[in-house]
Amino acid sequence: MNQTMQKNNIHRMTVLAMLVALGVVISPILRVEGMCPMAHFINITCSVLLGPGYSLLCAVLIGILRMTFMGIPPLALTGAVFGAFLSGVLYRVSGGRMIYAVLGEIIGTGIIGAVASYPVMAGLMGRTGLSWLFYVPSFICGTLIGGSIAFLFLKSLNRARLLTKLQQSLGAQVLERPGNPAADSMGIAAVGILVFVAVFVLMKNFMHLTGVLTIGIPAAAFLLVELVAAAYFAHSALHRA
Repeated sequence: MNQTMQKNNIHRMTVLAMLVALGVVISPILRVEGMCPMAHFINITCSVLLGPGYSLLCAVLIGILRMTFMGIPPLALTGAVFGAFLSGVLYRVSGGRMIYAVLGEIIGTGIIGAVASYPVMAGLMGRTGLSWLFYVPSFICGTLIGGSIAFLFLKSLNRARLLTKLQQSLGAQVLERPGNPAADSMGIAAVGILVFVAVFVLMKNFMHLTGVLTIGIPAAAFLLVELVAAAYFAHSALHRA
């Protein structure tokens, strides 16, 4: 038993180190200030493979390295740590549904991390012209891109029956459950609410639109996500039939 635990610990440390290194290297891809999609890809992957504690540690280490060697502002931490932890928590609470790992990343980063970034950037960094919701649109956009990549990547591993083998070798407490189109579709549909919030803030606070457009455009974005959820459900159910 002790040898098995020691072997699992070595595997976990090795995978953690690889994810940290990979996260630092690929973080510049598609990055602008306030949006780093590949960081969210790493967060979700780490949450599914190792759990919330390791995912939080991974995000902290990547953030510190990016701040130290790449001159990235503290957004490297505030825009990663909350989503990393919540992603792992929701993955476990859901009993191993990776769509909820993605949802946790979007909520943790796109809402909690975005709001927490305001006092850090305004107070510590002296940035002006910011508000509590300033980073919400860009953070949610980044998590949607990175989360989609992570979801497709992990689903591919699961279909190839590699994900459970990886989790078992790492001693993961939650193994990926068989595909459930209804559960996955509900998770995608829930993302529509966050997309509505992001687009609403963008329309009202940044583009200064008024009238019906302030609600109409966010509502259209929400409906688009719901259509994606419905299409995913129909496609998955058809392939399971």
